[in-house]
Amino acid sequence: MHEVPMRDRQGGWSGSDPADGPVAAPHQVAGRPRGRPPRTPASRGRRIARALVLVLVLLVTASVASYVWAGTQLNRTVDLGKVPDRPPRGKGTNYLIVGSDSRQGLTGRAKRELHTGSADGGRTDSMILLHTGAHGTTTVSLPRDSWLTVPAHVRPETGEHVPAAKDKLNASYALGGPDLLVRTVEYNTGLHIDHYAEIGFSGFVDVVNAVGGVRMCLDRDIRDKNSGLALTKGCHVLDGRTALAFVRQRHQEARGDLGRTMNQQKFLSALAHRAAAPGVALDPFKAYPTVRSGLHTLVVDKDTTPWTLAALFRAMRNEAAGGGRRLDVPVSDLGLSTPKGSAVQWNAARAKRLFEDLREDRTVHAG
Repeated sequence: MHEVPMRDRQGGWSGSDPADGPVAAPHQVAGRPRGRPPRTPASRGRRIARALVLVLVLLVTASVASYVWAGTQLNRTVDLGKVPDRPPRGKGTNYLIVGSDSRQGLTGRAKRELHTGSADGGRTDSMILLHTGAHGTTTVSLPRDSWLTVPAHVRPETGEHVPAAKDKLNASYALGGPDLLVRTVEYNTGLHIDHYAEIGFSGFVDVVNAVGGVRMCLDRDIRDKNSGLALTKGCHVLDGRTALAFVRQRHQEARGDLGRTMNQQKFLSALAHRAAAPGVALDPFKAYPTVRSGLHTLVVDKDTTPWTLAALFRAMRNEAAGGGRRLDVPVSDLGLSTPKGSAVQWNAARAKRLFEDLREDRTVHAG
């Protein structure tokens, strides 16, 4: 280990650097003012190191600036701190990822092309519970037609007190928005939801288009007039419009709503994998539009930061790379007859064990 050169009291240098050779005292160099150290050409390795440091500084600065900018764009309208009667926090972190049928930002023509219809209000087209912990990432699809208890609540538009009653899971969103949806999920699973993220039709389409489409492979032809989907067996790169039709269709699925939720999980994982690809993540001309596209219709809880979303993205990417498990909530009846139409009934005992495993961050029992 060599001695590091240090400036002495007369302005000279003590010590030596083997890369630069011996350093002469100032009075020994002809024509050089006394007190100024001699110039030595920087080695090629040192120049490269300086260049790398500069690039890293620029990248860090750009990343921090991007996070700050993204933080100003987030729509933090969900206050989980005000949700009453919540279960205690468990181990690990739980995210509720919601795809809503919000048509915000869509023109009349876009609604027709995307086969979204023109219904006012809002419902949830997909709900995925994502848990991260010591055993990696676990995603659990919650069918929107799940027949569950919706807790007692106050209708926000009328102030009416509504007692607890059985209903479909996505009805809780229509009745009380994200707050009641979170309460309903927590009430029926016993899990504490740490973060909420919701994206509408427009944002979903824009994100898929921004990454250049997402590759999906099908084991059969799918034609669904309700969603407008028409795909043949094999692999396809789905653009935003086709991807939206794919994750929404269910009439061609043998398992109905449960089959659709499985498709949504597969697509979400494929989207995360695509967004993390070097050609997208490291290309500012693709990465920036991807972030910008997702933010303008993204609704999150007040405690969500860009760093929270980055952690969520890493968990999704980890699951897509095989570092986690992708599950359906256990069910006992896919066509339960109810006053609200056909619904999905959970297998109470198996579902309870699944959610207990997640709450304690244990290895999940799939059976």
